[in-house]
Amino acid sequence: MRNLQLYFATNRKHEGPKRWKPIGYGNRFSDDGEENLRFGKLTLPLDENVISRNLQRSAGGKLGRGCGNKLAKAITQKVKRGEAAINAFPESLDPDRPDTKQAARHFGSLAMFTELKKAMMTASDVLVFIHGFNVSWSDAVGSALALQESLNQSNEDYPTQDVLVVLFSWPSDGKALPFVSYSSDRGESRGSGAAMGRGLLKLRDFVGSIPARAACHQNIHLACHSMGNYVLQNTLPRLFEYTPGRVYPRLFKHIFLCSPDVDDDVLEPDQAMGDLHQLAAQITIYHNRGDTALWGSDYTKGNPDRLGQNGVARPALIHQKVHQVDCSPIVSGFMEHSYYLDGRVNSDIRMSLANLAMDDERRTRTRDQDLPNIWKME
Repeated sequence: MRNLQLYFATNRKHEGPKRWKPIGYGNRFSDDGEENLRFGKLTLPLDENVISRNLQRSAGGKLGRGCGNKLAKAITQKVKRGEAAINAFPESLDPDRPDTKQAARHFGSLAMFTELKKAMMTASDVLVFIHGFNVSWSDAVGSALALQESLNQSNEDYPTQDVLVVLFSWPSDGKALPFVSYSSDRGESRGSGAAMGRGLLKLRDFVGSIPARAACHQNIHLACHSMGNYVLQNTLPRLFEYTPGRVYPRLFKHIFLCSPDVDDDVLEPDQAMGDLHQLAAQITIYHNRGDTALWGSDYTKGNPDRLGQNGVARPALIHQKVHQVDCSPIVSGFMEHSYYLDGRVNSDIRMSLANLAMDDERRTRTRDQDLPNIWKME
């Protein structure tokens, strides 16, 4: 038995009588408002055999082992049964004062960032994860912990990088109601963008307060799945509003846009995410032409073509730091939308975290003959 730990931030409403030791989080915004954030840590005991049994499944090829989706389902069931201990970092804020006037020690974010810094001093990277549409709190925890375990697999064929996943969970309905839940989640993801922006501004300020002599020299990354990419899109205005100058802060080494449920031209200049490249050293889009979940977003909800289906509309217009990977040749079945947890795609993400070059021969993908930042999984 091993205790899995997951750091999290959420603007969901807590469940249970204890605010700082809730039994979970629901599908509505916090009573303190949609921008209110709680920071915390979750602990879940899990049989080591459950982890190894799922992450050692063959998924096609030596570098493609692992079924993170099945592990996520196993973890989700345990969270639903109340087997996870949730501890939010207490806060003592004056509701009549803005954040800039509060004492730093009163923020739960400071406690979490301090713990994460200690972990990063021992050579661990941090990856912030934003989940997508129709995801309950327990589903979000399952996906985040499965992602964390998957990314920390060792591999003799290429170097690996230890990583801690920090979950940002927004109040997705977690209900498969056509039209109704999608529209609700779409609205709540817009509202959650400001909360996410608030969290990233706190992170920026914390990192900026660390003296150079105390820097850990590890990296922070960001991964967004499905409608989580729309949360990111709505995060950018809040970041820009409170950023001096005209350029976003470089917060991340890598940003991974997985099955992005956003418009296919959103990364072009003058579009909503046209300046996203300023936030990171590199951006990778993973898309699947057979993604039926995004087909529903496109054709039944009236949205324009989705970035997560066919990739960017005009590849020649996107910034050179943005790469896209077509996962269609290897994706099928129930993983057609959540394939970031498939062993082969997850291996590709791990190689990026380990700073392997995009054209490293150990990656199982080929480059487009005409465009240097377009790839297809083999």
